[in-house]
Amino acid sequence: MRYETVLFDLDGTLIDSGAMILASFKHAAQDVLGIDVPDEQILAAVGGPGLLEQMRALDAARVDDLVASYRAHNEPLHAGLQPCRGMLRLLGELDDEARALGIVTAKRRATVDLAFAVLPLERYFDVIVTSDDTERLKPHPDPILKAVELAEAEPTKTAYVGDSPFDVRAAKAAGVGAIAVTWGKIHSADALRAEQPDALVDDPERLYGVL
Repeated sequence: MRYETVLFDLDGTLIDSGAMILASFKHAAQDVLGIDVPDEQILAAVGGPGLLEQMRALDAARVDDLVASYRAHNEPLHAGLQPCRGMLRLLGELDDEARALGIVTAKRRATVDLAFAVLPLERYFDVIVTSDDTERLKPHPDPILKAVELAEAEPTKTAYVGDSPFDVRAAKAAGVGAIAVTWGKIHSADALRAEQPDALVDDPERLYGVL
């Protein structure tokens, strides 16, 4: 195998959550500020600096209100959450091969647990790094480096799989394999390709081949 340790982003990589993120963000902006934020503006920041920074960019004086409104709308939507197609099978295959698996996400652990409550994901992962665990988030390498440390992994034998430009930048900065996936539909293939990942794949079968 090329990579003994495989770390994954969560949104748009393991779980099909792009639509619910977009809906909750638009709800919060309308509920608190009475404004309609373009979809492109919202999606461009998903997977990077985290929810607090996204809301601070909208209105620094209303961050707490925006975040509260977002979470009140978003958390119930997890009841209908679905995995990205083919990813449960892929995780099973990697687990059968005794690879070390981890999640590195800009979400807080409480929100990750909402996904774990409805999808059979948690049992596959040895390491989970969330926004609670590092001061700096992607595209800084700190979260990935934290996961590598916790997994006692070698960076050259580790890959990070994600669907955003922030994921690719963070992986490169951390010195691990940078693998971009397109199925999340949050970021375009062109935006991912521009970051020059080590691989750009369109389905889990091809991802397995890369890993």
